[in-house]
Amino acid sequence: MATFEDNLGGRLALLAPDDLNSDQKKLYNQLQDTMVPWAKKSGFQAATFDDRLVGPFNAMLRSPLIAKALMSVTAAEGEHTSLNEKVRQVVILTVGAAWQAAYELYAHTAVGRQAGFDEATLQQLVAGQKPATLSADEAVAYDFTHRLTTTHQIAPELYEQAIVTFGEKGVVDMIALAGQYMTISGLLNTFAVPAPTAAT
Repeated sequence: MATFEDNLGGRLALLAPDDLNSDQKKLYNQLQDTMVPWAKKSGFQAATFDDRLVGPFNAMLRSPLIAKALMSVTAAEGEHTSLNEKVRQVVILTVGAAWQAAYELYAHTAVGRQAGFDEATLQQLVAGQKPATLSADEAVAYDFTHRLTTTHQIAPELYEQAIVTFGEKGVVDMIALAGQYMTISGLLNTFAVPAPTAAT
């Protein structure tokens, strides 16, 4: 009989730690050491009570070597980005809303809350709307990311605004972050990964 925990995998079974091959186990251990504690600290769930990974992490175990490289990009972005945390969360939530990626929106609503956004602002971002409460740089990040993820083009005026606001490095950083979460959203939507609705 399927359990609630099994449903958290969407179209994929949740892999148990004992069932992993060598490469999967290395990635699993890395995620358990980094992403699972970060998720707990941020207020969202990345593993079940019996230590099976959920969200995009369960899907990543299917291709552990590429996923390990993806996590290296994630680590590099976190260490070297020129974007502040609130701008980062605007970018991530804007991508999640455009993709309607339930787990990503669930997770980064929690992260955005910790970054200092109020609930009304977060709910507007989740709904794909531009909150009036965004700061000037956050508003540019929203406009840039929304256009990039929905029309895939950046008009000259918006490009100039982004360059003035973030500089060339910041624009590259913003594109890299958006692309990273397009990949995550693609994993989540392809495998129909839901957001948890209760503790497991």
